[in-house]
Amino acid sequence: MFNGIIKNLGTVKSIEDQGGRKLLQVTCDFVSDLTVDESISINGVCQTVIGLDENNASFAVQVIEETLSKTALGELKQGEMINLERSLRLSERISGHIVQGHVDTVGIINSINREEGSWLFTISYPKEFSNHIVGRGSISIDGISLTIAREKQNEFTIGIIPYTFENTNLKFKKTNDPVNLEFDIFGKYTIKYLESLKGLD
Repeated sequence: MFNGIIKNLGTVKSIEDQGGRKLLQVTCDFVSDLTVDESISINGVCQTVIGLDENNASFAVQVIEETLSKTALGELKQGEMINLERSLRLSERISGHIVQGHVDTVGIINSINREEGSWLFTISYPKEFSNHIVGRGSISIDGISLTIAREKQNEFTIGIIPYTFENTNLKFKKTNDPVNLEFDIFGKYTIKYLESLKGLD
């Protein structure tokens, strides 16, 4: 479990194709504190640390075909900056919202507009998820806990404060880039419950 508060950026050191899956080597400033089998969020996708290099300079994760097909991790390139979040301790404050690291779909950045003191990102997504979007509701974008400012049809807009912009990979994003989207877990449970009631009519 994560809370969508990004405190660290990492760099994709290398990508190795392994016949339907990919091995990512990632560098960051806390590799020496990681352990094998630990869960870590990479751009909002929960992955398992499977190895550390001998100098504790990078860690490895294996991205399987199922994850590649449902997220934007397959689009990563060597040298790319990525959002990293370690799993929560039960004693920590949940400063964002509950994020599982189970990406629902991939969105596309339609526009990035600079406003005085902030940035507005407008993102499109598959229309079948439209009932998961709620104005002023929470959403995870590449693992960042954010609030939906506006919504229409199959796109929504989020406002980014300077701190978030400077301390996440959003500052490297461009129009038409893919991003991982995870909708609010409580909203998903509510939708599933309401849909189950329809079958009782």
